[in-house]
Amino acid sequence: MGMTIAEKILAAKSGRKAVVPGDVVTVEVDTVILFDNNFMPNNWRDILKVADPEKIIVTFDHRVPAPTQQAAAAQVTGRAFVKKFGIKRFHDVGHNQGISHQLVADYGYALPGSVLLCSDSHTCSAGVFNCLARGVGGPDIIYAAIKGQTWFRCGETVRYELVGKLPEAVTAKDAFLQIAGVHGAHATMNVEYGGPGVAGLSINARKTITAMSAELSAEFATFEADAVLAEWISARNPAPLVPVRPDADAKYHAVRNVDLSALEPLVALPDSVVNNSQPVAKTAGTRIDQAYIGSCANGTQDDIELAARVVKGRRIAAGVRFIVTPASQTVYRDVVASGAVQTLIEAGAMIAPPTCGACGGGHMGVLGPNEICLTSSTRNFKGRMGDPSSQVYMASPATVAASALTGVITDPREFLQ
Repeated sequence: MGMTIAEKILAAKSGRKAVVPGDVVTVEVDTVILFDNNFMPNNWRDILKVADPEKIIVTFDHRVPAPTQQAAAAQVTGRAFVKKFGIKRFHDVGHNQGISHQLVADYGYALPGSVLLCSDSHTCSAGVFNCLARGVGGPDIIYAAIKGQTWFRCGETVRYELVGKLPEAVTAKDAFLQIAGVHGAHATMNVEYGGPGVAGLSINARKTITAMSAELSAEFATFEADAVLAEWISARNPAPLVPVRPDADAKYHAVRNVDLSALEPLVALPDSVVNNSQPVAKTAGTRIDQAYIGSCANGTQDDIELAARVVKGRRIAAGVRFIVTPASQTVYRDVVASGAVQTLIEAGAMIAPPTCGACGGGHMGVLGPNEICLTSSTRNFKGRMGDPSSQVYMASPATVAASALTGVITDPREFLQ
């Protein structure tokens, strides 16, 4: 019996000839990422050794720059850990720092066929690089750092065949909201993305889909490898690439087609992403207090430059806060060079430093009582971005930028024809 991408990687990393759904396997871990939350006093336990310092990455991303004494203390602990074990891949505040999942893309840290762990739930973002990446609990991260191993139960795989090309003003975020809205949760399952439509999606667009796949409750999210992927990684990492492809007779729980060319801008209503999206026309006119672009899903150069195209020559509506947060220092540098930051500032946007920031309600845009935010970040459940009485709608960066101009949820096609 043939295997899916996830099954083939689990087999290779556990020394088995084959893995099928239901198998529990112990696998070799190639990369372990620790971030500032891991070093919080309630999470951190000092350890005496690590399996291989070369396999560890440390970054500060959730609360950067430190907004509290506790966050600052956690970063002091993290720096001591880096020094103790000679961790070379360390991204301190301002030193090529950024959201961990964006750094994986910026530096080619994830290779096809590898296994990458972090204790942030959106670690599946790295699956865009034809690998297995998953968020796990803090104790599992410490174990993997010490022993170089972890365990997984193999789930069934749902494959999405992407066909066609996204229309103008429709993005990968809309494609994901379509999948989540129609097919709902994928708990205990893997999702595999492929098909001819992939070729028309940038790595940044694909990464939006894998990062957001955490909201499907998927175990792993993977993309098939192609020339676009190989070019991206090779420009950042000299390691040899060995793509993992599903077998022709791989067994899937389901194979579903997504026609990208038939999609329109969508909006997820507050409190849930799954089974909760509508065409933008049905929510158009809903007032907003804050418009937010950022996070590991939509803080890329593509996203920020798209937002700049929407607002160019226009002004943000009175009474709306438009916050744009690049996902890394590299992204920030690139959007400054391209002129996108200048355009956004002239329109009235505030550019925040690279951080998870408002996405998790940590800082840099926390919501107050009864406020309404339209976000392109990763989650919209009650209280996610601030006060429990606030409401969070979710949409693409294009829709967020268009809505910032009008002060109400707005179809971006009005500005991007």
